[in-house]
Amino acid sequence: MLKTILVALDGSETAERVIQALGDLVLSSNTKVILCHVFPTPESEIELPADRPHPESPKFSYFQIEKQMQFYQEKLSSESELELVTGDPAEEIVRLANIYNADLVVIGSRGLTGMKRIVQGSVSTQVMEEANCSVLVVKPGK
Repeated sequence: MLKTILVALDGSETAERVIQALGDLVLSSNTKVILCHVFPTPESEIELPADRPHPESPKFSYFQIEKQMQFYQEKLSSESELELVTGDPAEEIVRLANIYNADLVVIGSRGLTGMKRIVQGSVSTQVMEEANCSVLVVKPGK
């Protein structure tokens, strides 16, 4: 039985698919859902090598993300919490999964392939490798 599910949302179009995938799961009334969003730290942008592309600047403000997360939270039938944190996305998702002793992490994939995946990295792959629980990766729509 899934007691705690950590759902990582990034404000992209894939976030809606992640919420839909969560809705497809059969959850007990005891299941707790943690909706999280990680804001990258400005320091992490400074540490990026000059020969790699820089991540896109934040598209949404803290307030916009919080409002979107509250909207998703209202759709849930089970107990839930919000976690908005700052740091390296993969590291923070794994850290939150450990703090909440999550049984499952639900995360979206950007669908990067080839050089883009090598250069920009994959948060979902890193979470799958480092998490102490199962990880459900939701692929982007086509």
